[in-house]
Amino acid sequence: MARTRNAWLGPSARPVFVLDDYEDPSVEKASGPVRLPMHIRWSEPSIVYDLDDKSDRARVYEQVLREGTKDDIEHFIDADQLLDMWDALVLPEYVRRTWAEWFARTRGVRLEC
Repeated sequence: MARTRNAWLGPSARPVFVLDDYEDPSVEKASGPVRLPMHIRWSEPSIVYDLDDKSDRARVYEQVLREGTKDDIEHFIDADQLLDMWDALVLPEYVRRTWAEWFARTRGVRLEC
């Protein structure tokens, strides 16, 4: 078993998913009460989050941005809400940097990492 972390091992080696088109009207966005899939929230107990509550939405966004697949990002993350909550979210630097680059490229918005 490896005992150190590097670019090829550890959380920072996980892919960070972003999507080209968040405006696809065929994709249903999550709202209201939600339970995260087991591959995102893998510890027990299962929790119901309310996406209409700002603090619950922040916890969902933090988990989905770190652990989610492209489909999860597309379903749970609203780019406008993400931008609004950016400074309050607790995210690893590599996730923050990837999304900051996405906002700069797609929206022309500069964000602090």
